[in-house]
Amino acid sequence: MDEVRTLRWAHGSLTVQRLGAMLAPVRFDLQSGRMVEPLHIAPWADDGTISDVELAALPPILHRLRGEWPCVPFGADEPERLSPDWAASMGRRFPLPANPPPHGESSNCKWNWEPEGDGRLCLSLDYPDNHPIARVERDVIPDPDASAVNLVLRITPRANCQLPLGLHPTFALPPLAGSASIMPPHAKQIRSYPGSLEPGGDIFAPNAVFTNLTEAPDHMGQAMDASGIPFEQPGEDLLQLVGVDDGRVSLDNHAGGYRATLSWNAEHFPSLLIWYSNRGRQQSPWLGRHSALGLEPVCSAFDLGAAIAIGDNPIAQQGVPTSIPLRAGEVFQTHYRIAADDLASGS
Repeated sequence: MDEVRTLRWAHGSLTVQRLGAMLAPVRFDLQSGRMVEPLHIAPWADDGTISDVELAALPPILHRLRGEWPCVPFGADEPERLSPDWAASMGRRFPLPANPPPHGESSNCKWNWEPEGDGRLCLSLDYPDNHPIARVERDVIPDPDASAVNLVLRITPRANCQLPLGLHPTFALPPLAGSASIMPPHAKQIRSYPGSLEPGGDIFAPNAVFTNLTEAPDHMGQAMDASGIPFEQPGEDLLQLVGVDDGRVSLDNHAGGYRATLSWNAEHFPSLLIWYSNRGRQQSPWLGRHSALGLEPVCSAFDLGAAIAIGDNPIAQQGVPTSIPLRAGEVFQTHYRIAADDLASGS
């Protein structure tokens, strides 16, 4: 079975791999005549610098980490080093199989190709019999009239359940500090991770609540502009934009001269999780060389897993859902889109 498949259309080309159904590279041909690749591919994914022994010790999600993929469920269980208010919000443990993989089976298993038509790639994945999710399906559909890709995710539950769900677009960044800008949606509030995501790699003050991405409290308590990236100093951290009023975010790559825009259904995913992977992880396979930006629509509490997402956590207390109720046999379907355009001069 093909491990990867590629589609070409009038405005570009795209590749999807079976592992995680990850989408990348995506090459868009812009009106200016330039070709851009907005999605990130991890530096170790194709260069052979990580041995087979090292790869075998890693969760499959990391083997060929790239681009965009769905997370069903979103997050990982057993979070550590949380602030007391978050640790106290741990809900009842949902009966997921023991030792669930990070970001779910969808992120760590090889999907199956489904029959294709109308210029699209279609994949599916059947979950283990003891999982509350029975099946996930994914359609990757180039827009015939634009430099854009439309995506469809369908989830069929086996049992009634309530789970955090999310999408995981990860974007490439230029090397020069501050040469890209996040154009975020308005949110009810912005929260920093309630602990230490990567010991020694903190960017932001933990468990902070604020309203403007350009005035984020850093780990020293000073205000910083978290919209201008990458950062000069290495770090690894998360911010969650809670209760967004519009499912739309853009990344302006000033060095590359283009704007990448992600749009989604904010009723399904009412928060945007921003993953700042700013050369902050030193262990293999990261080795201090991973620079990317995750712009991740979620119905979740950070990436803290189902036990916290379905509990009375501080985000849910603000009236913003952090998990989605699913009913056995009723298909949950959501649509989203990744597009690119030339960045206007002076933007």
